[in-house]
Amino acid sequence: MIPKTHRRVVLVRRPPGEPAESDFRVEEVATPEPGPREVLVRVIYLSLDPYMRGRMRDAASYASPVGIGETMTGGAVGEVVKSNHPGFSVGDIVEDRLGWQEYAIGGSATLRKIDPSIAPISTANGILGMPGMTAYFGLLEVGRPKPGETVVVSAASGAVGQAVGQIAKLMGCRAVGIAGGAAKCDFVTKELGFDACVDYKAGNDLDAALRAACPSGVDVYFDNVGGVVSDAVLRNLNFYARISLCGSISQYNATSVEMGPRLMGTFVGKRVTARGFIVSDFAGHYEPALRQMAAWIRSGQLKYREDIAEGIEKTPRAFIGLLRGENFGKMLVRVGADPTKR
Repeated sequence: MIPKTHRRVVLVRRPPGEPAESDFRVEEVATPEPGPREVLVRVIYLSLDPYMRGRMRDAASYASPVGIGETMTGGAVGEVVKSNHPGFSVGDIVEDRLGWQEYAIGGSATLRKIDPSIAPISTANGILGMPGMTAYFGLLEVGRPKPGETVVVSAASGAVGQAVGQIAKLMGCRAVGIAGGAAKCDFVTKELGFDACVDYKAGNDLDAALRAACPSGVDVYFDNVGGVVSDAVLRNLNFYARISLCGSISQYNATSVEMGPRLMGTFVGKRVTARGFIVSDFAGHYEPALRQMAAWIRSGQLKYREDIAEGIEKTPRAFIGLLRGENFGKMLVRVGADPTKR
């Protein structure tokens, strides 16, 4: 039975620095009715991702900010419970950017069906969703690794980083991760198969640790964090290195912009290429990439880890923890029952 009301999380203040739970409000509102060529989706899993911090700012970007009083944006996987769309039936599992809420209207061109027989449906928010596509295209199309090269990825145990290193290994490269804490580094090397992992929280000299982990230098750097971690990597780049600029999570809560860009002078003599990208740049090529990623998962060549909070009311706190690096793996919130797990 579809309830008359449901809960959603709205933005009530634009945080000047680190977000607080008081910047959000969990409110109960009427459950919407789908219009022509629309569906009503019962949300099962919400995806929490660092880019959402940028949506909380009232600043020009590649996507519009969330308005005050509006539902927070974000990817979601859910079940169609009412359909006025010829392409979707009640019971279909779907994925789209449906926001932080228990029920949502879908029907845009980006709404896609999920096949639960391939992998758990939560992966449509992670390894078989936006983060997985970010890793796939950011490494293979932007970084362009060659067999025998060394690939370094920061935030290596996160949703994107864990995939980057494993794909690098599949391409015949040496994969080196950077992560915070011994447990995360152990996961990256012992479970995901990276060749080495540098613990940036260990208090050691990052430059020395990177030189030890990358004795032949760094050919490809997949940058998720920016800041001092990236500075250390940039000092160890090889000639003709490539940098895939995915994110700068270390800067997302900054109240003022740090001086930069840093170390760019070294790029000239070493002929380094750095390119920023947004995963939607490659949207027209998702289908074959998802097939390849799914095949790697089925064969056991691609592993993943998820960190799942329970209940929509936990979403703000889980998001704050994500920005602090408290999550271990892809951060999700389970909002409702998963019908595929019976």
